[in-house]
Amino acid sequence: MKNTKSPIKFGTDGWRAVIGDTFTFENVAKVAQAVSEWVKKDLKPIGGKKTVCVGYDTRFQSKKFAEIVSKVLAANGIKVFLSSDDCPTPSLSYGVTRKKCVAGVMITASHNPGAFNGIKIRTAQGGAAGNDVTSRIESYIDKTPVKNMCICDAQKEKKVVLVDLQADHAAFIRKYLDMSKINGAKFKVLCDAMHGSGRNLMKAVLKDSNIKLTMTRDDINPWFEGSKPEPIAEYLTATMARAKKEKFDITLVLDGDADRIAAITSDGEFISPQKILGLLALHLIRNKGKKGGVVKTTCGTTMIDNIAADLGIDLFETPVGFKYISDLMINRKIVTGGEEAGGMGVQGFVPERDGTLAGLLLVEMMVFYKKNIKQILADMEKKYGRYYYERADLALAGRKFDIEKAKAVKTLLGQKVTEVKDFDGVKLICDNEDWLMLRPSGTEPLVRAYSEAKTLKRAKDLLKIGEKLLSA
Repeated sequence: MKNTKSPIKFGTDGWRAVIGDTFTFENVAKVAQAVSEWVKKDLKPIGGKKTVCVGYDTRFQSKKFAEIVSKVLAANGIKVFLSSDDCPTPSLSYGVTRKKCVAGVMITASHNPGAFNGIKIRTAQGGAAGNDVTSRIESYIDKTPVKNMCICDAQKEKKVVLVDLQADHAAFIRKYLDMSKINGAKFKVLCDAMHGSGRNLMKAVLKDSNIKLTMTRDDINPWFEGSKPEPIAEYLTATMARAKKEKFDITLVLDGDADRIAAITSDGEFISPQKILGLLALHLIRNKGKKGGVVKTTCGTTMIDNIAADLGIDLFETPVGFKYISDLMINRKIVTGGEEAGGMGVQGFVPERDGTLAGLLLVEMMVFYKKNIKQILADMEKKYGRYYYERADLALAGRKFDIEKAKAVKTLLGQKVTEVKDFDGVKLICDNEDWLMLRPSGTEPLVRAYSEAKTLKRAKDLLKIGEKLLSA
């Protein structure tokens, strides 16, 4: 049973809150104690031990929050592997499996604005914890007094051990990729780290190659320039302009904790993550010999359906949230799975998103075909269709979302609605493949609107209809 009195509530992927408001040293310690109870009471040892891996991103006080989590765990008799520096969430996830830990804790608020921080929980398999786990952790909050000890003493007694999680992660990626081919290529690559924790990993992987990697926004700025470290076109105006001006063969963009990816062509065109999923599926199956199905979320592009049908592979559709994709990657044979926000997982890694690995797989694809990403994208769209995908975040601001009202819509832009999906918000699908979806966010006070059509104007007009469906 959940503790309804606590302000600490886990959402789509972890708990996120405003620093100094709800996200305080005291509340983080309470979560750490609850995680300790979960580890002690609910988890089985691995190799006779119960250890936990802890990482953190570049946000304000993230290192301090990670130390609080670590020392509370240590005071509860749980050994901790603490990242020696800020790191991507995928590095933490891989570290959980590499160090044979029973769980992982990541201090990050992902793509939220700089005022936020948060906590993500990872299972022993490295994937995102499901609702069953986070509900269990919530139930332990405030049930037992917080145990504590000095972080210095914890380190001296080796109850907390500093580890370089990024080094292990970089070594894995170098083995996953065909570095013998990549090292000899001479593509120009721009990487926008958006001031997040992905600022060093790509450099480590490509350090011995002839790829000309240029980094931008790879300094630490906990306020993220007053914006959001989210890899969507709205926050990438300057990066898209630079990509076009300097003619980079591909530009890769990572979010705040580097588990999401976006890409930009040499002429400054933003490549929807939906299309990135299609590119990954084609590359992994055709060029790297991977076998299995592909997973998209319910707001995923119709192009993935066309690619899966052409390749003769299974297509799975899940609610929004990578934990659903993660579950399939654990229980089924999946080549790749992705969400519209840019989270991509691939076969052979832990069941987790990895923006750096996904981005470098696109670079590897360019090496295989000896083409830049714009040319490869054009080839894919010529065969599987060009779809225009749009998304808008609609602030509620006194309005409400009436799902029954949305489900009652019979036509969109003169096209008959022939299918309605309501297992995650509501998705209205027309007979000409146009569709509109509205879904309340699991992390912010807004409704996410998605649309897809075969012209950009129709896709934008569908979003306008979505805006009108929010009533006062």
